[in-house]
Amino acid sequence: MTRPFEGIRVIDVTHVLAGPFATYQLAVLGADVIKVEHPDEPDQSRGSGTDKALNRRNMGTSFLTQASNKRAITLDLKTQADRDTLKRLVATADVFVENYRPGAFEALGLGYEALSAINPRLIYASFSAFGQHGPRGPQTAYDHVIQATSGIMAMTGTKDVHPVKFGAPAIDYATGMTGAFALASALFQRERTGRGQRIDMAMLDVAMILMSSHLTGYLRNGVHPKPHGNRHPHATNGAFETKDGLVMLGASNLRQQRRLWTVLGRPDMIKRTNDERDEDHDREIAVLSEIMLTRTADEWEEFLQARHVPAARVRTMGEALADPQLATRGVVHRHATGHGIDGGFGVPLAAFTFAHGGPRIDAAPPTLGQHNEEILAELGRERREARAG
Repeated sequence: MTRPFEGIRVIDVTHVLAGPFATYQLAVLGADVIKVEHPDEPDQSRGSGTDKALNRRNMGTSFLTQASNKRAITLDLKTQADRDTLKRLVATADVFVENYRPGAFEALGLGYEALSAINPRLIYASFSAFGQHGPRGPQTAYDHVIQATSGIMAMTGTKDVHPVKFGAPAIDYATGMTGAFALASALFQRERTGRGQRIDMAMLDVAMILMSSHLTGYLRNGVHPKPHGNRHPHATNGAFETKDGLVMLGASNLRQQRRLWTVLGRPDMIKRTNDERDEDHDREIAVLSEIMLTRTADEWEEFLQARHVPAARVRTMGEALADPQLATRGVVHRHATGHGIDGGFGVPLAAFTFAHGGPRIDAAPPTLGQHNEEILAELGRERREARAG
């Protein structure tokens, strides 16, 4: 079954994480993604990850994460010859993605106006920290810097220990996913209008969207969101110590808290309104803290889930990956081997499934410039065919 983006060509001049992850989402859905790197200064992610031997081979696990199904070519865009090659690629493409400092590609003669003149149907996307314009436009950042800038760090942590950054670069990945959505939307729009599009993706914007309800609350009453650690404004939402570790309770709404107190044998604790829950918060915490110590985290998870109360033992990454539920979802793809890699490895695929024609990995991540000859030969054939036509 044909996947959504088969026949779509993407020129990927991105590095590190957000941009490459966005194009990766198109690649697993069938797009021909051509990754462009400098021959002497490859994508920083090639040298980053948990396996130092792979880092030295420019095949670090950070790169492997988001490079399957892509082809790789090396170009030095400071040279006229390689800029001309890129323009020839753009003439054959549907999408162009870059994530360098705002203005850098315009200075090279590779900005939106220049490339859309070559290919009016081109969708040109620029990923950056703060956007292409505005007082912060020229500034640069990484995920953790955006966490600090956006206010998301200030609301993360405990009452006594904050601000705290996320354990994972969630804003980078969220920017990649949002970017993939923007690219898909622009491709769909082009089917109706026949026109290309200019996409301006900013990590700061994505960070603000990730705090949407808190943002709305602040704009309404000026109250800054506070760090709650592993707890929640409602006592029946949060982590509690058990006999052998933490269990996270998720009795969020009034119906669920009624169910929780009922199965715990404390119907006297049931509240009719959220205001009542707020007023009795400290007593609820004390009661739950005592009850949760009577079983192990696994026992509580099994007991409460069987009674339709959301709950889970707090797990490590290894424990989460060993959960048989993940095996049924197909979120992880296992490569038996890869280019320049000894042994197998696993990578994330996609966060959804299709009934047919869905995300799939067909090829291992490419080495630096692996497809130079192949892609240049294709361009030569296409130029000859165009002349013959």
